[in-house]
Amino acid sequence: MLVGLCAGLAVPMISWGPRLPSAPVTHALVTIGIGLLGAVTLIFSLLFLVVQWVMSTFTPRLMLFRDDPFVWRTFGFALGLVVFCMAAAFAVGRSPEVSAAVPVLAMLELLVLVALLRALQLRAFAAIQLAPALGTIADHGRTVLTTLYTEHRHDSPPLPPVRSTVVWRQPPVVLQRVETAELIVAATAANVTIVLRQNPGATLHHGSHVADVHGGELAEARVLGSLVVGAERTFEQDPLLAFRLLADIALRALSPAVNDPATAVQAFDELADLLGWVAEAPLGPLRVTDDAGVDRLVVHLPGWEEFLRTSVDDIAFVARSPMVVIGLRDSLRRVRDRATPEHVELLDRWLARLDHQVTRL
Repeated sequence: MLVGLCAGLAVPMISWGPRLPSAPVTHALVTIGIGLLGAVTLIFSLLFLVVQWVMSTFTPRLMLFRDDPFVWRTFGFALGLVVFCMAAAFAVGRSPEVSAAVPVLAMLELLVLVALLRALQLRAFAAIQLAPALGTIADHGRTVLTTLYTEHRHDSPPLPPVRSTVVWRQPPVVLQRVETAELIVAATAANVTIVLRQNPGATLHHGSHVADVHGGELAEARVLGSLVVGAERTFEQDPLLAFRLLADIALRALSPAVNDPATAVQAFDELADLLGWVAEAPLGPLRVTDDAGVDRLVVHLPGWEEFLRTSVDDIAFVARSPMVVIGLRDSLRRVRDRATPEHVELLDRWLARLDHQVTRL
């Protein structure tokens, strides 16, 4: 909006180049500015309708469209164009002529807004369709897993003794992100190692032990100040969120009110792919070192059992349809084909249980 205001006041001051009568230009600018308020309303309407649809059809925890930067950039561009048109009309005032750059720039910005609105509508349509929604969730999940479980893997010497424990003393919130760079700087300056007990996505309750400080003293405020908290889970550093969302979609499809086993099986495809990635990955804590190679931050991440329980437990409990039970069994078989030896035992237990359930159908 500030850019639109500055441009709206500055562009009419151009004194060189072609010039046009100011009266029709002013009328056109006011008309465009007022008319674009409908575009702002359209953006809000799409946002409201898509969020409502996703919450009622998929899961109330899926907020990808609401949090999409493209939505808010389009909204900001539309408001900026409104401000530009109204400021330019005001700057022209009663001048007999105005630079042709004013209407040309307004029309070009209007064409850009039309293209942005078209792209926004396509994103809205994709957000309410099953296959694109499942694929987007899985893509976000793979991105987080690749970041957290393939970086900073190394053997480290035993940590020094715990000198203090950081405790959360506020109302319950969700740990959304850890500012690792800030923690590394603080830990290096104090010559300590910080071990986070809570991973992103966990709920911090009053009295929860958030972190242990090894080898020295570090102010509790320095650790807590590097934690980004909020009311909802986000994809940024939460490795379990994609599994939770896919399982939620499958569970809702299996509810008596919906009774859509085919949707649940379709969710299994993406869920099994993510589980297969975890099954063959080197799991363990995330260790981040300083420039000297000394461990300064250790983050305990979810293990194999937690991923499997999040993905399978609730679905297996409610699964009664032959399509669902067989689909879940086949998905876990694909996961087993990719699993490392230490991850096979839990899968075999689940497969044996599902095989027994299939024989009883």
